[in-house]
Amino acid sequence: MKIRATWNGAVLAESDRTVVVEGNHYFPVEDVRSEYFEPSDTHSHCPWKGDARYRSVVVDGSRNDDAAWFYPEPKEAAEEITDRVAFWRGVTVEEV
Repeated sequence: MKIRATWNGAVLAESDRTVVVEGNHYFPVEDVRSEYFEPSDTHSHCPWKGDARYRSVVVDGSRNDDAAWFYPEPKEAAEEITDRVAFWRGVTVEEV
């Protein structure tokens, strides 16, 4: 099953190797198109996954702040999401 993440007409990520955690597809970083992402200073904490960092999505001049997140060093209970990225804030994630 291939999963695709899109926003504003652009394919941000596509993979048949996503991992689903808490209803979110986490894409392997190598299947994410880095040209659409910019750094963000936003971060959050999950008690069982660890500290998350965010990236903003920019497509054709339109910006979606903090629409992607990842855990640089997830806790042991969430090690399966190491080097993976998930999306929200209007990014469409669907099976193709």
